[in-house]
Amino acid sequence: MEREKISQAIEILNEPGIDIDLWLVVDKESEVLTDPVMDYVIGAGVTWLSFFLFFKSGEKYAVVGNLDIEKIKRLELFDEIFAYKDSPGDDLLKLLKKHSPRKIAIDYSKDSPPADGLTYGRYLSLLELLQGTDFAEKLVSAENIIARIRGRKSPEEIRRIKKAIDITLQIYDRVTGYVKPGLTEKQVAEFITGERKKLGYEASWEEDHCPSVFAGPQETGAHSSPTDRVLKKGEVFNTDFGVIYKKYCSDLQRTWYISQDGETLPPAEVKKGIETIIESIKRAFAALKPGVKGIEIDRIVRQYIVSQGYKEYPHALGHQVGRKAHDGGALLGPDWERYGNLPFIPLEEGQVFTIEPRLYIQQGVVTIEEMVVITKDGAQWLSSPQEEIYIIK
Repeated sequence: MEREKISQAIEILNEPGIDIDLWLVVDKESEVLTDPVMDYVIGAGVTWLSFFLFFKSGEKYAVVGNLDIEKIKRLELFDEIFAYKDSPGDDLLKLLKKHSPRKIAIDYSKDSPPADGLTYGRYLSLLELLQGTDFAEKLVSAENIIARIRGRKSPEEIRRIKKAIDITLQIYDRVTGYVKPGLTEKQVAEFITGERKKLGYEASWEEDHCPSVFAGPQETGAHSSPTDRVLKKGEVFNTDFGVIYKKYCSDLQRTWYISQDGETLPPAEVKKGIETIIESIKRAFAALKPGVKGIEIDRIVRQYIVSQGYKEYPHALGHQVGRKAHDGGALLGPDWERYGNLPFIPLEEGQVFTIEPRLYIQQGVVTIEEMVVITKDGAQWLSSPQEEIYIIK
């Protein structure tokens, strides 16, 4: 996988509009605080200040502490590895002077956390090593490179994500048979967690709110932990949950309605709410394709939900998923300051997104979260879409 991602990185450096000669990854004491991209292109950590150089020409070098060299050699990823005892400066500058890059991309970003892996301390160390040269003036953000590396999924990455989705949906199928009125949000969450652990998988995010469970009418934040709130007849409840399969995540939400005694169909308000969510997801799916901006997809759904008489949802429509539940660069989101430039990045083939609108009704929160992959001409479902509200009788 690391070789695949390094090859991809070099291809990206040669794409129109990138205009970068060198991508420089810097890491140190990886077990304490590592650059997230290390797991993609190195697959191992380091102890001392280390530099990994990926040139547009295809050449690949590493400068590492002398006790790290054997581990890095065994990866068989680099054309040449330089080991230092005192300072990495001489080897690093030798490589930079030899290739004389016009622009050097380093891992910082204001808007995208996955591309912001260079700590300020390591950045200062880099500047010290570059003193007396003009290389510091050539440093630019690697955000576009990292967004494409994390966003463009290979067939194997898609396969792993699809497997994580299938496992999640299997667990969701068991929820319908387990849940009954009188249980609490915490008890539902404990059941889901127990099923996950039986199968031997990790949660996609922090266990205190993976799964999240929301019962009845409330406007609690979507990333909140389950509470002692009781599931009641005549109300809806929903869950937000995912698992990790071979480093890759799923992230899915489903909504149930708990029937009243003698009730054969959900109330009209519940029926309209779920139908609105399902239709909005279909509209987003139909509009997804390479080149479209995420803000355009979000606008389609946001306007449709408001047109049906509901308040707009208080978050982005969808995010990328990969090795983290929130991954990649481009976002299906509105023009809000908190999202920066992410909603304006054109979508690309191979990106995996969630679509997760929500609305609020008297009986509770109605939401569904599906997962899709952008294809050459549109999009493809990775999850089997929820097509009606699930009923607890």
